[in-house]
Amino acid sequence: MAKTVKDTILDELVGSGKFPPKVLEEAKQLHLREKIPFEKALIKKGLITEEDWLLMLVSELGIPFVNLARYKLTPYLQEIIPENIARQYKIVPLVDTQFSVTIATADPLNVYALDDLKNITGKRIDVVLNTESEIIKKIDNFYGDPTKRDVPEFKAQDAAFEEFELVSQKEEDDANSGGEAVDESEKAPIIRMVNLILKEALRQRASDIHIEPMEECVRVRYRIDGVLRDVLTIPKKNQNAMATRIKIMSRLDITVNQAPQDGRFKLTLKEKSVDFRVSILPATFGPKVVMRILDRSKLAVGVDGLGLTPKALQLIKDGIKKPFGMMLVTGPTGSGKSTTLYSIVNELNTVERNIITVEDPVEYLLEGLTQIQAMPEIGLTFAEGLRSILRQSPDVVMVGEIRDGETADIAIKASLTGQLVLSTLHTNDAAGALTRLVDMGVEPFLVASSLVLVTAQRLCRRICPHCKAEIKIDPDVLKRLGDIVPKDSIFYQGKGCEQCKNTGYTGRLCITEVLDIDDEIRMMLLQGKTSDEIKKYSREKKGMATLYQDAMAKCLQGITSLEEVFRITSSD
Repeated sequence: MAKTVKDTILDELVGSGKFPPKVLEEAKQLHLREKIPFEKALIKKGLITEEDWLLMLVSELGIPFVNLARYKLTPYLQEIIPENIARQYKIVPLVDTQFSVTIATADPLNVYALDDLKNITGKRIDVVLNTESEIIKKIDNFYGDPTKRDVPEFKAQDAAFEEFELVSQKEEDDANSGGEAVDESEKAPIIRMVNLILKEALRQRASDIHIEPMEECVRVRYRIDGVLRDVLTIPKKNQNAMATRIKIMSRLDITVNQAPQDGRFKLTLKEKSVDFRVSILPATFGPKVVMRILDRSKLAVGVDGLGLTPKALQLIKDGIKKPFGMMLVTGPTGSGKSTTLYSIVNELNTVERNIITVEDPVEYLLEGLTQIQAMPEIGLTFAEGLRSILRQSPDVVMVGEIRDGETADIAIKASLTGQLVLSTLHTNDAAGALTRLVDMGVEPFLVASSLVLVTAQRLCRRICPHCKAEIKIDPDVLKRLGDIVPKDSIFYQGKGCEQCKNTGYTGRLCITEVLDIDDEIRMMLLQGKTSDEIKKYSREKKGMATLYQDAMAKCLQGITSLEEVFRITSSD
């Protein structure tokens, strides 16, 4: 491997014979023990000074050594290089031109720092030298000494951005260890752009933010009430800087551009805390970023806030009171299964219970829970995580999703040995979950013995109350609806207004089908009955409302539209 400039200088220093062998050996040990650069070990041992080292770099690289005291820095430079970046890489911005930014550094060979700065500024980075101690002193003078800032000053600065404060996972860790939050006024324009995208997504009640590089621009879309909408187009030149900012917030490696990455960060708006789950995927025209918005305040209401019918709500409350057994929530992706599961867990979350979850990924971070992130790449699958959980004496176990027969088998056996197990499954209806578990290879008698309750659900859009209007339904459509619709029923639709962005809908509600497992259903399962036969029995003998019936009931109440009923359910 070819030697670097730094290696060449160090070899010349060591081979010069100027240093006592004993002290030189101590410097080598210090370098290995504390994992610091070898030149810093030489400086710590007093073999060379910081100035000597920089003068050697000046001579070898031809980079000028400057007197920082002669530079009068303008406040605008604080927007070009934010304070947290300046302190992280120990650099000072000196000059900003149309195509380049000149910085002072004590480590001109740190290519990662230079690449990061290039991405953040979108310009070429020119380098001059000075000692690390002088640079830190200049940073404190320019950005302000963080040890001398008081809390009222930060509060006043935060208020200038409408009480909107971003806290990445790294910044949160720094704060917990005595660090300070970075003032919004010190952040670069690209960071303010990201903040604005996040803030507007919360204002519009978006569940996801999609930042998608196109050939000539970057498209930003929000998923609102389950439907994607275009909201913004960003110049192509800002693409990499914006992706880098999101990576920094999410504690991701900014040097990785050709592999998918997953991370998360937290946002604090007034007194409400919102988590963002980040997925970055390399695409044809650049990195596509999708951020899932996870508002923990929605879980605080528990199962009472899910919008269930009184009967369905009572069945779920009775189910979670049982000391052991398994409860499943089923439905397609985006049907609100995780929210329902977390709401149930939140209801059970008391000091007397040991609740452990294994998820992929961990969506909501809740106090009082032990949450495990499944990582199949290192062997920590749902099944393996579940095995480990059972050795931790849990009272309640939540498995993010039953994906295979092994996980299903372990979860069911756990529910039979004294734990309440909660999980999700992808099936079209509640009865289908029973036969799906059998198809996965679980013995029918184990499924029959363990299952307590199965809930199937969908999310449908609410009619906007501001433009809600009565509509007439075609007689042929009414005829096809049959006896489920009483005569003279009134139907409603949203006309579209400014409040709902001309969609006719605002918000969503949960459509549910709750299957209470009784002895007759257990017997039917052991006899090999189909899911359709189990569903028919539950409807006719137990009065279970199907997804279609629940959706139609909400339509007749004027909460949702007939169009939404047909979109999310099929006729029984």
